[in-house]
Amino acid sequence: MQLEGIHHVSLNVRDHETARQWYVDKLGLVPLDRPDFGFPGSWMAFPDGRQVHLIEVSDHVAPQGQHFAIRVSDIDAAVAELRDIGVEVGDPHDVPGGAGRQAFLSDPSGNLLELNQPV
Repeated sequence: MQLEGIHHVSLNVRDHETARQWYVDKLGLVPLDRPDFGFPGSWMAFPDGRQVHLIEVSDHVAPQGQHFAIRVSDIDAAVAELRDIGVEVGDPHDVPGGAGRQAFLSDPSGNLLELNQPV
């Protein structure tokens, strides 16, 4: 078996339409068609084809510390651009051990996301 990387990340959200709009409008993901699984949700993709799937869970509470990281080539520019469109993003800081820089933000359901600029 050869693992090739992550295909998608699935997140629970309180309202998939609100969250989908945020991921599309604020982060630039592309909406995808989603089969009808009998429960509400949305699919979106990054430019490289990797996906984020949202599943609506009405009583969702974001787990503390759980997150996924989005690779960026210029974290300062990414943070500035997101702040310019009203997204609250923490200040970038060095990853301990010299592995790069990171900054954190949350989606409308409180799910934590990391922006990561590797060395």
